[in-house]
Amino acid sequence: MADDHGDKPMEADTNTLKPPQMGLKLVHLDLKGAPPKISYLTQIFPLFSHLGANGVLLEYEDMFPYEGKLQVLRSPNAYSPSDIREILNLARMHNFEVIPLVQTFGHMEFVLKHKTFSHLREMKSFPNSLNPHKKESMELVKSMIDQIMAIHTDLKWMHIGSDEVYYLGEGEESKKLFEQSQTNVDSLFLSHVKAVASYIITSHPDVKPILWDDMLRNISEEKLKESMLSQFVEPMIWDYNANFDMDKMMLQIHKYQRTGFSHIWFASAFKGATGAAQSLTPISYHLANHLQWLKVAEAVPRDSIQLHGIVLTGWQRYDHFSVLCELLPVGIPSLAVCLQTLKNGIFSEKEEDFVQKCLGFKTLRVNFLSIEDAGNFPGSDIFNRVTQIITSLQESVDKLLEENSYIKGWFSNYHRKRKIVHPIIIRHFEGEVRSVHANWKTAVSELSTALEKIYYPETVEEWLEEHVNPALTRLGQFVQDMDEALASGNLK
Repeated sequence: MADDHGDKPMEADTNTLKPPQMGLKLVHLDLKGAPPKISYLTQIFPLFSHLGANGVLLEYEDMFPYEGKLQVLRSPNAYSPSDIREILNLARMHNFEVIPLVQTFGHMEFVLKHKTFSHLREMKSFPNSLNPHKKESMELVKSMIDQIMAIHTDLKWMHIGSDEVYYLGEGEESKKLFEQSQTNVDSLFLSHVKAVASYIITSHPDVKPILWDDMLRNISEEKLKESMLSQFVEPMIWDYNANFDMDKMMLQIHKYQRTGFSHIWFASAFKGATGAAQSLTPISYHLANHLQWLKVAEAVPRDSIQLHGIVLTGWQRYDHFSVLCELLPVGIPSLAVCLQTLKNGIFSEKEEDFVQKCLGFKTLRVNFLSIEDAGNFPGSDIFNRVTQIITSLQESVDKLLEENSYIKGWFSNYHRKRKIVHPIIIRHFEGEVRSVHANWKTAVSELSTALEKIYYPETVEEWLEEHVNPALTRLGQFVQDMDEALASGNLK
């Protein structure tokens, strides 16, 4: 695999090449940013299956068609009930396990940002975490769960989120209870997630709740065991680092085993985990992350704890208010590499060849500097143009406008402001400037067309505004200044 970390395929450091017992391999669709149109999902679900996935984790957030009092949560482009049914039909066609994810404690920005529900914040100023003390909070969560359950039949699991519950315990009601020594942060967390999980189990006995495990990590073993949380939920242990601490991870798994958990999940990342504003996916980084998870899976004591599966997360935003991470088509090559690695327990030349053929690449690398080998998979045109723009647009404009000696010497900001240009000197840069401007306008137009096939207008607008407009607007303004200076004939 040729990428920015070398050409040699990375292989698992194990003594056996037998396929690992990873259980389910689910692709995470983070719909809180750049939600794809259903037409694109019909194209990529077959690809997911071919690459080795057998399920999806659907994090709807504001894309779910909430009704009644919850209708305010809907994004303007929220999927309709028929859209959701089409997604579920697509999943059934490919024998995918479907697990919906609804945040019920932390990362509640898409709910608590609305005035209707702002009084349910743990801290009045921050819309991220739910106040666990208010009766309305639980009623809200139950209503969200009910509406999602109503359209998702035959579920085995439901993910209740509950990660990164920032500022829990810092609200006024929490502090009063702390002062009276009636509770603490750990107890608040355990009490709320148990109540949420209990509601699911009671109303839907065949559905098991899953939660992210990070809030459990620092809770004492004694307290965790005493809470009997293991009777209510299955923890999903997540780590997206390329070389996370294996020993520390195994200690955590043993802790869960000793506190009564009989089933666990893992969560890796194929994109969206190397920077909030990351635009291109570093394949080798995510490959290394999955090779680490293979080692963990091999070391899990299967006689005492069962691994249900692994979710390959593909974060689209770090939270509801952050910018977009890598678009899904840009992350497809990384997803392909990671799925094949999990499926076969290794990423060797055999897996590399499979991915290349599957995606239509002659070579597999992160940074495509040429459009001649752009692959042939759903969204490959976006992959190609995004890579071209991210790697070259800003650099080419900066080089042209800041390093050209004729521009620096005879068409500076001073000259541009006064519409002054030497008619002989301009010949040395006019042609190049117009050519670069025209070429980038064409590339951006082609990207816009490709994006509009897959995404809603808001996504297209956001991505172009973040990654294209600053450089292209600067170049366009230069061309306009050049035209006005030529038209004025001002030689003063």
